[in-house]
Amino acid sequence: MSQKIETAKVYALKELVAYAEGSTVSRILTKNESGNTTLFSFDKGQGLTEHTSPYDATALILDGTCQIRIDGTEHTLTEGEAIIMPANIPHALLATEAFKMLLIMIKNKQP
Repeated sequence: MSQKIETAKVYALKELVAYAEGSTVSRILTKNESGNTTLFSFDKGQGLTEHTSPYDATALILDGTCQIRIDGTEHTLTEGEAIIMPANIPHALLATEAFKMLLIMIKNKQP
């Protein structure tokens, strides 16, 4: 189901990725050497274990509720809220209920 997303077209983002029982689903919208934008859906209890990334990552919650931990600090986010996870800082997330998000990852250029 990984069909290419057309440009210059309007989309209802939370309709582009479905929930799957007991799973995490992702759909890449754009990708290049500078970063990518990906839609995710997480069933309740699913998540991403603590990790780091060379990208600054903005998580925009489209539906539901999640908990995002950045460098040991917990944040609860709901529909319409966003948070920036800085590059190279440990972060993790957990679906406290089923949720969908748009993740925007931009390569962090080190001097």
